[in-house]
Amino acid sequence: MNTLPFSIWAYNPKTNAATGICRKKLYNFKSSGVKLQIQQNTATSASISRREAAFGIGFCFGSFLQFLNPQQDSAAAKEAASPPCEFTAASSGLEYCDKVIGTGPEPVKGQLIKAHYVGKLENGKVFDSSYDRGKPLTFRVGVGEVIKGWDEGILGGDGIPAMSAGGKRKLRIPPALGYGIRGAGCRGGSCIIPPDSVLLFDVEFVGKA
Repeated sequence: MNTLPFSIWAYNPKTNAATGICRKKLYNFKSSGVKLQIQQNTATSASISRREAAFGIGFCFGSFLQFLNPQQDSAAAKEAASPPCEFTAASSGLEYCDKVIGTGPEPVKGQLIKAHYVGKLENGKVFDSSYDRGKPLTFRVGVGEVIKGWDEGILGGDGIPAMSAGGKRKLRIPPALGYGIRGAGCRGGSCIIPPDSVLLFDVEFVGKA
């Protein structure tokens, strides 16, 4: 069962802290800029299924929601100013473009790794960023702890080379390898990640955890 590759977080106004659940792991972080409250009985609440709670993305993907990011982080801003990336498509529908080729070891299936990321919708809206939290996502690659697009995009396969530690790659993930017809963070007819969304990720493979 796939989970989100980024994290979904809940914000507690009394403690000014947000909590994210990544699979069976619990993470806490302080934030003064969380705009989306993932709590019940609030007008802006969003419900997350276990699959969405993984990144998390389950990207965990987990966990989530600090999905709605009011500002682009500096890394994303620099990325936007860089030359366009030419994507290469695999038969699965996943597309990738290497911005930086890493020089470290490649990941091994089942290995606990760390990766930074910025996740966006096709309209450019950022729904999650590990850079904003100042901490990369930790997960076991290739075993379904994140969405399929992440496992394939980092571990490689289907004509896509594996990333090497220190590498930076852009991924364009089709709905079938993301959240599909269900979307993510949906409540009251509104979804943070709408059904059938193509997801864009800037991924930095930090290395083995």
